[in-house]
Amino acid sequence: MPTVTPQALTRTVQDFLGEAAGAVVLENGAVVFDLAQSKYSISGEYNRCLLHLWSAERNAVRRVLDAEIKNGTLRLAVQRLGQARPSKLEICRERDRRSPTARRAARAAYEHKLRRTLERHFPEFKIARLTSGVDLEKSFGPIYARGLLRQGRTAFALLGVNAQETQSSIDAALTFGILWLDVCRQAQAANVLVEGLKMFVPSGTSALVRERMANLNRDAAKWRLFELDERHDALVEIDCADRGNVATRLVHAADDEAARERFKESIARVQEVLPNCEVTVLSAAEIVFRWRGLEFARSRLGGIPGSFRSTEEIVFGVGAEERVLETGNEATFTELANCLRDTRHPYGPRQHPLWRLRPERWLESLVVGDVSVVDGRLEPSCLYSQVPAFSASDRAMIDVLTTTHAGRLAVVELKADEDIHLPLQGLDYWSRVEWHHARGEFPRFGYFGGRELSAEKPLLFLVAPAFHVHPATDTLLRYFSPEIEWEFVGIDERWREGAKVVFRKRPEAKQHHGSAETGRPSDFRLPIAN
Repeated sequence: MPTVTPQALTRTVQDFLGEAAGAVVLENGAVVFDLAQSKYSISGEYNRCLLHLWSAERNAVRRVLDAEIKNGTLRLAVQRLGQARPSKLEICRERDRRSPTARRAARAAYEHKLRRTLERHFPEFKIARLTSGVDLEKSFGPIYARGLLRQGRTAFALLGVNAQETQSSIDAALTFGILWLDVCRQAQAANVLVEGLKMFVPSGTSALVRERMANLNRDAAKWRLFELDERHDALVEIDCADRGNVATRLVHAADDEAARERFKESIARVQEVLPNCEVTVLSAAEIVFRWRGLEFARSRLGGIPGSFRSTEEIVFGVGAEERVLETGNEATFTELANCLRDTRHPYGPRQHPLWRLRPERWLESLVVGDVSVVDGRLEPSCLYSQVPAFSASDRAMIDVLTTTHAGRLAVVELKADEDIHLPLQGLDYWSRVEWHHARGEFPRFGYFGGRELSAEKPLLFLVAPAFHVHPATDTLLRYFSPEIEWEFVGIDERWREGAKVVFRKRPEAKQHHGSAETGRPSDFRLPIAN
């Protein structure tokens, strides 16, 4: 094994992990840490490179002996403390670790399985086509099998995803299902009435798709969702008509004033190094420090060994990296704070990693500073950012939750870059907020300071830079339930200098909403206001 200095190894691991926020860590072929929910620290002291990984489930310390980056994976030769024999650790940027050949084989096999399933369970329909070919012009990749089920002069668009794909790909399937339905309707307009969409997802994975599908326009299309057990060729239809059955739970709002008082020493210590940084209360026992939306430190209550007392502990780092602030590393902390101040500002060096990291959180910090820039009806004095919204398949964070001056709830979902999933992600968060609101949970869980909330359904605001709006956005919004009052807000591309609205789009308030009988979605008027 070639000799590599601990300092060089430390730099290699730091650089890789700094650009791999959602990476997974594998040991002996099994995922042991997901860096989206885990933390790490790297130490190059005492002529050793030590990698410390921890989460709520486990804790691991490994001495790094060698490192190699290949095909988006950091391969480490490591040594457990107290053991002489090295072992392998892999850190993969991509959650789907299969080779391209394996992915192609699995998708081809799924096409055949899906075809047999369709022939067995829908004998009255003819499979007009079935493909997983790439069509970048229409935003279709190879993950989803797409086709058309035809019966005489009527048909259904169909889309399926196999069990070997990631859960995030399965959750995203409805976006592409809606787009495929729209493509089929345009292509078949003269010959066939495409009534709706049939979607096929693996067993036990449909929760998020079902919740989103429940909030689509049932007059514009017939929506049907199935779970397919590929091993046993078992097909079960999932009921998507019940909008009240949402798998979500709310966390209690923290007492902001009490938490700031509790952590006043930590706040003073951090703000002495970086004045005017953002302080956000996460819970009664933890606060976070951000600079233009980028988290760089936390203060939390930790137990004192051998005692029932607790003490404040400050940890710092960007991304999943974290280290305890101590006398010996105060200079490192100050260096990080100075680097943030000097680079992360509107006119900073655009190629610097700290300037480019977490653009949506940067945009969020501007909106939180004055939410009325999104809409003059929104109340700036009482809002919540990064509200946890737990569901059956994920732990999501609602960007901004606030109210109008009249007390109507409003969900604000932000994207700084082009994202095809913005509409349905916003729809997902809206449905969770609406579910909790209908049950009166926000006041009970300490939100909005006892203010009386309107009984109306929440508003939904989708915000993105004007030239970073995905072309599919209008198509997706046309299929939203008419009960959802949404507004798309396009902001100036130079939003880091201050968010300014350049256009607004909304559905026409009163109009005919199309139907499955006509095979056409609603015709929405999308005016440019400014």
